[in-house]
Amino acid sequence: SIRGGRTSSSIPPSSASSFGGTPRFRRTPGSFGAAAKHPSRTPLIEHSGKFWFSLPAVATGSSSVTTATAASVIVAVVEGRGLARGEIGMASINLKCPEMVLSQFADTGTYAKVITKLHILVPLEILMPDTASEKGKGTKLYSLITENFQSVGFTAIQRKYFNERKGLEYIQQLCAPEYSTVIMEVQVKYYCLAAAAALLKYIEFIQNSVYAPKSLKVIFRGSEQTAMIDSASATNLELVVNNRDHRSEHTLLGVLNYTKTPGGERRLRSNILEPLLDFDTINMRLDTIQELLQDEELFFGLKNAIGHFLDIDQLLSVLVQIPNSVFALITLMVLKNCCTALLKAYSSSLEDNRFDKILKQIKTVINDDTNYLKGSLNMRTQKCYAVRPNINEFLDISRRAYTEIVDDIAGLVDQMGEKYALPLRTSFSTARGFFIQMKLEGVALPDGKLPADFIKVTKQKNNYSFTTADLMKMNDRCDEALREIFHMSYVVVCQLLSTVHEHIHCLYKLSDAVSMLDMLLSLANACTLSDYVRPEFTDTLAIKQGRHPILERIAGQQPVSNNCYISEGSNFVIITGPNMSGKSTYLKQVALCQIMAQIGSFVPAEYASFRIADQIFTRIGVDDDFETNSSTFMLEMKEVSYITHNVSERSLIIIDELGRGTSAEEGVGICHSVCEFLLSLRAFTLFATHFLELCELETLYPNVENQHMEVQHTRSSDTGTECVVYTFLLSRGSSEERNYGLRAAEMTALPLTIIQEAKAIAFKVSQQHLASNHSDPETQRQKAVYHLATRLLQTARNSRLDPDSLRIYLKSLKTQYEAELQVAGEPVSIETEKE
Repeated sequence: SIRGGRTSSSIPPSSASSFGGTPRFRRTPGSFGAAAKHPSRTPLIEHSGKFWFSLPAVATGSSSVTTATAASVIVAVVEGRGLARGEIGMASINLKCPEMVLSQFADTGTYAKVITKLHILVPLEILMPDTASEKGKGTKLYSLITENFQSVGFTAIQRKYFNERKGLEYIQQLCAPEYSTVIMEVQVKYYCLAAAAALLKYIEFIQNSVYAPKSLKVIFRGSEQTAMIDSASATNLELVVNNRDHRSEHTLLGVLNYTKTPGGERRLRSNILEPLLDFDTINMRLDTIQELLQDEELFFGLKNAIGHFLDIDQLLSVLVQIPNSVFALITLMVLKNCCTALLKAYSSSLEDNRFDKILKQIKTVINDDTNYLKGSLNMRTQKCYAVRPNINEFLDISRRAYTEIVDDIAGLVDQMGEKYALPLRTSFSTARGFFIQMKLEGVALPDGKLPADFIKVTKQKNNYSFTTADLMKMNDRCDEALREIFHMSYVVVCQLLSTVHEHIHCLYKLSDAVSMLDMLLSLANACTLSDYVRPEFTDTLAIKQGRHPILERIAGQQPVSNNCYISEGSNFVIITGPNMSGKSTYLKQVALCQIMAQIGSFVPAEYASFRIADQIFTRIGVDDDFETNSSTFMLEMKEVSYITHNVSERSLIIIDELGRGTSAEEGVGICHSVCEFLLSLRAFTLFATHFLELCELETLYPNVENQHMEVQHTRSSDTGTECVVYTFLLSRGSSEERNYGLRAAEMTALPLTIIQEAKAIAFKVSQQHLASNHSDPETQRQKAVYHLATRLLQTARNSRLDPDSLRIYLKSLKTQYEAELQVAGEPVSIETEKE
């Protein structure tokens, strides 16, 4: 079978040992500790306060934003076998957000898409078939994943649990009706269904989480819906993590992140790592941001309102699970507070009245004054009387019995106090139940001893704690009554939750709307702090006076603004200039602005036009990789190989200093070959280099343009030494600077004799390699024709000029074409039409 590994064998009965025994699961060290085995449930059971702190916040009008990138995602990955090798299926569930995301795509031998998607998900644990790591001889995919995610837990599962038929059954059973169209999308995508089957079984048996029927949000997300930014490029561009200080906010996420909710921060991070490709969606976001910026009252009103929302995703993640009694009650308490606050604050603007229906259903069953209270006895009392009377007759009888027992306990303690003339009082703890306490201050015990009726005596400071045989019997009766109360309350509450699940889609819609609005408000907020402009989308990348968004936010630094122009007619730009002149900063600036535009943000410029890029590649950095035993040059070749194998006609390529890891001759040869390969494509390429020989490409290819970073030379009036002043301005043409490496060396403490000898040798070498940069007239004529044709095509596609302005522009094109022909020595033969 092409699918490989398919089986119809069923999962054994529900027991952790039958599914997750030693022969079937092999864990890597550190995958789950005892305290973290059930990360989605333990905090609630123990009432540690972490979960509780964030959920009821809506009742008080406060919100605490948690770290959006904290690992909470479990991912299952499976690869086809035989002829289907390279076909990848993925399924992931965020324990903080009840959304299962399915993906299936074809990947190359480098598995760059898989690694990139896993980096974006930030997994807590990765599940793979045990056949991928069989007998220690893992597949290439297994080896790459374990190498790139060494701190992430890895679990090998028997291949038979990756069963696409079971996966489809699970999705049909668990998917909320409003998202059921996903079944049509995935019913023939066998690998993502297989991954979903293993993932859901793992969560059920190992994570001890069972999702309620028709409650889960299931979506299919193909790789063609968003732009591809590989993990190396995301690191080079510092999109979400600063390379120097991981705690620093000097990243693109830090620049744009003014979100108020955890869901908004998660969405913003996801969009930065996976920018949009759909023009209509991007334009809709830009329209929204523009409206927010124009209506100050609307902007600040929404910004204030969004801050009161809690982490609805976290509430949903608990709500959709089949809970125990503690979960069921606390979930309803929080949901009641959420709906109450929501309706109170936004009843006039909420068109969907399902929130009101949910609240009414809860209030018909749960007492209004039920709430979370500190103290084990207080919480026990809340759970006993949470359900209203007259809902369940047996529950009412059990509660009356419990009340009578508690009253009898209080009466017994009072009788004992009167009998022995001691100041006794009733206390309660979870471990001991009801017991008796007595302070020793001012108390004279007969013969200095407690009465014989008092047993299990403990003394702590000035307090005696003890019980009696009758009190222990009453505690047993009390526990029995409580078990009946909790069981019947649990049944009632679960019935209520099942009715709430019928309207759960409105909570998913609310979560989605809040996170999207929070992200758009954050992007609008970033615009108010700097001079950003709305970008346009054409077939040209044109930025007027663009600025580096991260440098702009660093205190004390105002980056120099520069222009950028890349079109189909000149889609390959070679940038030269001395060290420290700003080449790398400029390259990153263009890529960051491109990403900002494609997530629907305004960009730091006076004017900006972009062509939507389906992939963004970067080759930046000259560090060795000790973990993979790769030198600087080997890393360069690996990254360039990835670019050449995956580049498309609509990609944006950023290459900085290729070939510096080897000899000058080999470096020039490799750079020249790579450039010629990329020149045959329509991808937009920015290529920064120190090899000035590459500037000759402009004379050979009409779509190449040379640009350079300007520097100025000044001479000190005191010492007479020449100094270099960096302007950080980009200009047309190739750099006229020579031996700027030696100028940089002069700024260090190298001895003067070494510098002088180096200059002499460099002069001799440059004389030997001096070559003419002039091209023949025929090449220049063809280049002029090419430029005219591409500019006319560009005008026909994108021009919005009125007829008079268009006529003036076309005249300027004619003049420019005639000038280029004259430079080539050709007679001007273009015919003009008289006005």
